[in-house]
Amino acid sequence: MPFFRFTALSLLLLLTACGSEQNDPYPRAERGQNILYSAFTERPKHLDPVQSYTEDEITFTAQIYEPPLQYHYLKRPYTLIPLTSDAVPTPRYYDDRGRELPASAPAEAIAHSVYEIRLRPGIRYQPHPAFASDATGQPLYRNLDREQLRGIEKIADFRATASRELVADDYIYEIKRLAHPRLHSPIFGMMAERIVGLRELGDALQAEARTLPPDAWIDLDRFALSGVTRVDRHTYRITLRGKYPQFVYWLAMPFFAPVPREVDRFYHQPGMAAKNLTLDWYPVGTGPFMLTQNNPNSRMVLERNPNFHGETYPCLGDPEDQADGLLADCGKMLPFIDQAVFSREKESIPYWSKFLQGYYDASGISSDSFDQAVRLGVGGDVQLSDEMRCKGIRLLTSVRASIFYMGFNMLDPVVGGLAEAQTKLRQALSIAIDQEEFISIFMNGRGIAANGPLPPGIFGHVEGEAGINPVVYDWIDRQARRKPIDVAKKLLAEAGWPNGRQASTGEPLVLNLDTTGGGMGDKSRLDWLTRQFAKLDIQLVVRSTDFNRFQEKVRKGAVQLYYLGWNADYPDPENFLFLLASREGKVAKGGENASNYANPAFDQLFEQMKNLESEGPRGVERLAIIRQAVALLQHDAPWIYGFHPTSYTLSHVWLKNRKPTEVGHNTLKYQRIDVAERQRLRQEWNRPVLWPLAAIAVLLLALLLPAALGYRRRERSTARG
Repeated sequence: MPFFRFTALSLLLLLTACGSEQNDPYPRAERGQNILYSAFTERPKHLDPVQSYTEDEITFTAQIYEPPLQYHYLKRPYTLIPLTSDAVPTPRYYDDRGRELPASAPAEAIAHSVYEIRLRPGIRYQPHPAFASDATGQPLYRNLDREQLRGIEKIADFRATASRELVADDYIYEIKRLAHPRLHSPIFGMMAERIVGLRELGDALQAEARTLPPDAWIDLDRFALSGVTRVDRHTYRITLRGKYPQFVYWLAMPFFAPVPREVDRFYHQPGMAAKNLTLDWYPVGTGPFMLTQNNPNSRMVLERNPNFHGETYPCLGDPEDQADGLLADCGKMLPFIDQAVFSREKESIPYWSKFLQGYYDASGISSDSFDQAVRLGVGGDVQLSDEMRCKGIRLLTSVRASIFYMGFNMLDPVVGGLAEAQTKLRQALSIAIDQEEFISIFMNGRGIAANGPLPPGIFGHVEGEAGINPVVYDWIDRQARRKPIDVAKKLLAEAGWPNGRQASTGEPLVLNLDTTGGGMGDKSRLDWLTRQFAKLDIQLVVRSTDFNRFQEKVRKGAVQLYYLGWNADYPDPENFLFLLASREGKVAKGGENASNYANPAFDQLFEQMKNLESEGPRGVERLAIIRQAVALLQHDAPWIYGFHPTSYTLSHVWLKNRKPTEVGHNTLKYQRIDVAERQRLRQEWNRPVLWPLAAIAVLLLALLLPAALGYRRRERSTARG
């Protein structure tokens, strides 16, 4: 009967709509494919290596571009190894008369350091139309105009592509681009102080740019850079002023990755920028992946580079790596995956829900999902929740190469200076402000209290009893324990402020904290901080302002206390300890030493330390100097050493070879997916729930069956009549 056929069809459609395939956010063609799925929350602004400097951007650029060096994926502390070069370069030193000096020469005798970088032959770029040529060997896509670009909307619309070998000139060209006045590289100022001739090149390019239209191409090969020279097809030299051992770390950053001249010329043709056909949108590299889809509002796709030169998974690592299964793929060819699909997720809840369904292979933990994901044990240890363990989800944690701290303005007459009274005042506050409590309350335990300026993983950071700050902690029962508040009160009294009042006048001690909205400017955090000061009967006055005004006050030294943080540019202790060198004084020099700390003893140790290498026999000497310098900083307390944040990452059981890293970002090539296991668990976790449909069906029958029977009786009655 028509009525029953309609009801049955409706139920069938409902059952079909409830299948697990309807929940899958990816195209049917991608099912069962060797694809890693991830998400991004902020759209990358720059993919051009000369400008890119944020984590949102390096997620992509590090998989595409290959600087000469990289970090070993498994070893900690972080260790540099070759990437496109045949070795980590060892500098040669020369005096001001051009005579070569021994490696042990004092830094003050060294006028120039020369780094010679030799590339491995045979490395090739990804396929790209910029390399395509005609029968005469000339670029196929040259002198294009807007009419010829009609119908070209993305890089894949160019029919012809080609490749070529990586050569030394490509690296030299990129270093010249650091000085390009229209690219505004964030490291130009720093590198102009180091690389011989780079500042002069910047002046010459600036003068050239004034004579050209805003979008005109500048052929950098026409301009000399005295400090960077070509030795042969696969070798180039970089000459620096003085001694700067940390330069090798910059050689592992995208800033020093190659950019071919023909690629730069290709993208500068008229009409290209209007269609987002730029290096900022479509990078060109020699790395294991290439960007084939760029829709930063929705989806970005990296695909395996068919021309990748090949690399093998490491066979050595830290002692625990074998037990963690991180050496199972020893010696196998990289990369393991064919594609990586990144979807834009603006809200944390949809991101988290898709991860739990298995549609993202890994995820961070937002504050909204923290309690669902992990539990804090009695001893403060972090454990996965039962729900996560039942799904086979794994928790990876890593302490970031960062520090957040409260700084004292050492120029202030109350809290500054190296006199005993002011030093004891700062020490008392260092004890009173309970960083462990702050981490527990406001960070869900995601951090560790800092004992000094150096985070874990940085050469010179010491664990255990030898690494504690003896001003703030005691070593009891094989762990650091914050000193009792009575110790802080005693120090405060010795500083001339018993019970928070000046001994001679009875005047209360009032301290001012300058801050900005957000971060430490959050009201609940400031209320907590006020209570910490109150433990010593000190009154805290919070002076909130906007960021620009805050920066101005810090620049002029018009603060007493302030909050700041620092993320490592590279994993070397110099990158943290320089923040307290007097030559970096904010007021006197306009540098990064916002506390204006100046201790000649520390400065001497810093200068000795920064020019030593961490490896080899000089490493022992360097470590001893670092420990002396850190001990001075712990005693002088120009900062209240706050905390090093901890990153929490969850990954599904089918995602292999995941090890947290804070400085090496070209990690996608090491990831491996067990595709069959992922497909099985996705189907298991997303089975249709049928009982609501059964209930609806019963309800429909209960409502409609009497009407259907009545209709049938009327039909029969009419027929008999």
